[in-house]
Amino acid sequence: MGKVMNALPLSWPVRGQIDSEYGLRRSPWGRGREHHDGIDIGSLSGTPVRSPAAGTVVAASSHGGYGRNVVLDHGNGVESRYAHLKKIDVKLGQRVERGQVIGLVGSTGRSTGPHLHYEVLVEGKPVDPRSFLARAND
Repeated sequence: MGKVMNALPLSWPVRGQIDSEYGLRRSPWGRGREHHDGIDIGSLSGTPVRSPAAGTVVAASSHGGYGRNVVLDHGNGVESRYAHLKKIDVKLGQRVERGQVIGLVGSTGRSTGPHLHYEVLVEGKPVDPRSFLARAND
């Protein structure tokens, strides 16, 4: 059971205030309402972003609106994404452990300022990261 729990993203990837929640929101770009696939955690540029669970890096690149971003595969259909990074500290295919630094908070891509855009995907579909963070004890 410990191995399964270690693979679930149950801890906060960065400390900060949630600036934008998961779900429908008013677009920060002034074009009506849009679905926000994650949460935005405001933090100072350069703050370390830590993996909330063990996993394998399946993406570590710059990608459109996400800017510099990392995607971790935690197994059992669970992935997590960390976007707008100032710096990426992991490589494609690398195995990471819970608490390991994977990058630094930044404002790359389509961003309104320094923050971490954090997504959790189950079977490829975004889910509210708070459903995992509610179980976090750190």
